[in-house]
Amino acid sequence: MAAINLKDFYPWYTHDEFIEVSEETAEELFVDKRYQKSHEQRIRRNMAFYSLDAQDGIEASAIISHTDNPEYIFTMMEKHCRLCQALNSLPEVQGRRIDARYLQGKSIQDIAVSEGVSESSVKESIDRGLKAMKKYFSNNFQNCPAICHQSEAGI
Repeated sequence: MAAINLKDFYPWYTHDEFIEVSEETAEELFVDKRYQKSHEQRIRRNMAFYSLDAQDGIEASAIISHTDNPEYIFTMMEKHCRLCQALNSLPEVQGRRIDARYLQGKSIQDIAVSEGVSESSVKESIDRGLKAMKKYFSNNFQNCPAICHQSEAGI
């Protein structure tokens, strides 16, 4: 059995908390931690080689600031949850198109070709979906604290 400090692996632990785990589990945790660290270094090292208009998603992961601040992590999780709720409130076609356009980074032309429809119908559908999401946010999060209003503006 190996003793590990949960503070080293989970950002929400603010004090040392040691637990006993099997050798295999401890090794997997350390391997994952090393992998995450090397991945962050690769992103930082290679960030300058990518254009912000490449739309392949690499920039997004490089630009996102990494933090161990639990409040920031909770805020981002809350924003993501609200975004998912808003997307799920849309009709399936609108939700799929907004997801493809803004979360997957596809162009309107690519979406239209893959669905076999015109670009104007995709654009119109996305516009209607964004309006519906805006209405969803204003109706469901009116009385939220300030953190909620920040998420409405940031999404």
